[in-house]
Amino acid sequence: MLKIRLVRTGRTNDSSFRVIVTPHTKKPQTHQATEILGSFNVKQGEYQFDEARIKYWLSVGAQPSETVRNVLIDKGIVKGAKARTQGVKVKKAGKKK
Repeated sequence: MLKIRLVRTGRTNDSSFRVIVTPHTKKPQTHQATEILGSFNVKQGEYQFDEARIKYWLSVGAQPSETVRNVLIDKGIVKGAKARTQGVKVKKAGKKK
């Protein structure tokens, strides 16, 4: 399965991100992205997305991460409800006491 994810670029305390398509088994930092779909600069709030390619990858079956989905909804590229990304507690598998 393909995922549309963010990969962090930029310097320390000056973060910017790329929006990439990659297999879900690969980590974003391995630089084995199938395609770069855009970028955004956090400090300046600049977004640059290739909407046609994002829509293509979504139509082929690529799944966006929760953060990417929320950004795409904000920009009007995708319709739907936002996902809750902060404050979500995940149960860890482990020994019961």
